[in-house]
Amino acid sequence: MNKNLFVVLMAGGVGVRFWPYSRNSKPKQFLDVLGTGRTLLQSTFDRFLPICPVENIYVVTHEEHGKLVHEQLPLLAEEQILAEPMRKNTAACIAYASYKIEKKNAEAVIVVTPADHLIMMEEEFQEVIKKAADQAMGQDKLITLGITPVRPETGYGYIQYHTEKSFAKKVKTFTEKPELALAKKFIESGDFVWNSGIFVWGVRAINKSFHEYLPEMAEVFDDIKQKLGTSEEKSAVLSAYSQCKNISIDYGIMEKAQNVYVCLGTFTWSDLGSWASIHEISDKDENNNVVNANAHIYDTRNCIIKGSPDKLIVVQGLNGYLVGEFGNVIIVCEKDREEQFRRFVNDLKTEPNASEFI
Repeated sequence: MNKNLFVVLMAGGVGVRFWPYSRNSKPKQFLDVLGTGRTLLQSTFDRFLPICPVENIYVVTHEEHGKLVHEQLPLLAEEQILAEPMRKNTAACIAYASYKIEKKNAEAVIVVTPADHLIMMEEEFQEVIKKAADQAMGQDKLITLGITPVRPETGYGYIQYHTEKSFAKKVKTFTEKPELALAKKFIESGDFVWNSGIFVWGVRAINKSFHEYLPEMAEVFDDIKQKLGTSEEKSAVLSAYSQCKNISIDYGIMEKAQNVYVCLGTFTWSDLGSWASIHEISDKDENNNVVNANAHIYDTRNCIIKGSPDKLIVVQGLNGYLVGEFGNVIIVCEKDREEQFRRFVNDLKTEPNASEFI
């Protein structure tokens, strides 16, 4: 096992597109979405245990969810749970973890991954990670994992790469969520892959990139570096985050840097970013319905029906809907219109006394 390998699990999102199952108090990464007996966070943690020492695994989450992380991952020490005082997107999250890890091990190679993705064929995934980590040991590459596409998906970002024979291929372009016609052209071209949002790099390589492409953010973390791992860390991180811009690592660094590479994987992957993606990977009945409820269903197809066993749900005449009972919220809406879920939550935020529903 590589003692220089570290893993950072990003668990700070709120999962708005997965409302009302995902709530502010318990976002989707803390839920057993797939019915496996393990939450998405726990499954992601488990995935890295065969290749990474447990003491080298860190979780970055919002401070209100630190206790949840500790409950679900009791093997982690308190110092391995990095509590963000506010949400400032993935660049600040990664900077915090990288500076903390560099202080512990300047030769570290870091895997950064969302905590709420589905990955099947885990042994193949682990082999890709180990090979990518070998490529990153020189502290001169920023590597992202690309997934061989199986359809012209419009909900994912795409990476175009140079078709050299090496395992780590130089990236040409990034494209965010293309229209269907363009996605079809990407698939036909043969040199595009889905962007998984999983990164592998040396700690010195990523911190050098922060100084080059996000110098203001690098400066604020330089200022607090000596306080990380001390009793002053919490107040220092609050000060740093209050000065950081809200920007993703993709826009802030990956789309600007010249030393970006992609390593290809053929393992099954989904970002589980919407109800439509849950429908896609779940078991279905003869009418393409995903049913996890005490339900009677008539003339209905392509739906998700979810509820508690002590309530009967009767559904008739629907196509492509989410019908669900989630605690104090009952919802009936088109499951594929993921932008609507953000609208529902935003509308609730304007109503008095609606916080219990969000």
